[in-house]
Amino acid sequence: MKNANGRVLGVIGGMGPLATQLFYKMVIENTDASCDQDHIDMIILSHASMPDRTLAIEEARTDELVEKLGADARFLEESGVTCIAVPCNTTHVILPKLQEKVSIPIIDMIEETAKEAASHGVKKVGILATDGTIETGLYHAACEAQGIEAVSPPADVQAHVMHIIYDSVKSGEPLDMEDIRAIESWKAEVGCERCILGCTELPLVRESFKEPEKYIDAMLILARRAVEACGAPLTE
Repeated sequence: MKNANGRVLGVIGGMGPLATQLFYKMVIENTDASCDQDHIDMIILSHASMPDRTLAIEEARTDELVEKLGADARFLEESGVTCIAVPCNTTHVILPKLQEKVSIPIIDMIEETAKEAASHGVKKVGILATDGTIETGLYHAACEAQGIEAVSPPADVQAHVMHIIYDSVKSGEPLDMEDIRAIESWKAEVGCERCILGCTELPLVRESFKEPEKYIDAMLILARRAVEACGAPLTE
């Protein structure tokens, strides 16, 4: 299974399943295609039983993640993919170790998102992500490398972010608009020009914000970079 240019995208998904479903949709919608054959070939591995990434980071036991995700990456490489996307922000803390497991490139969603923010002239950005992703400091480092000040929410607002991710999206429960209001109030208070949706569950609630265009969707950036990496044209 290969496109005319010989490129195939591999996806290590299932973290969580709804986020992977949305990522697939984003890849399709961001490919400038007029027929089936214009779309990129993909192999999607939905590893929903993967241990919780945030807990693994907090408990300093990421070796299991490296082993399981490394096996997934090798499986995809052996299956003929030419690049890999991992639509899970927290997992990026072990991305360098995963890259060592394969000879094909793994697209760095966090680095690409920081570059995207810089391309819009953003000078101060809020980071909305899991406790695990925040703890790694990956987004802060990537943004600072682009000359952008990155700030994360205080504990009370972070609790609202986690409530959205785990108690609304992952649990399939209705969104509590109080969570959205708390985030918007904090964003305005600290003067963030934009916020990065640094968890792949958060794009599922992006349209609930008053100004969704001011929330940079990391998974959308990953989808577009994946389309480019497979040699297909992007939609405008």
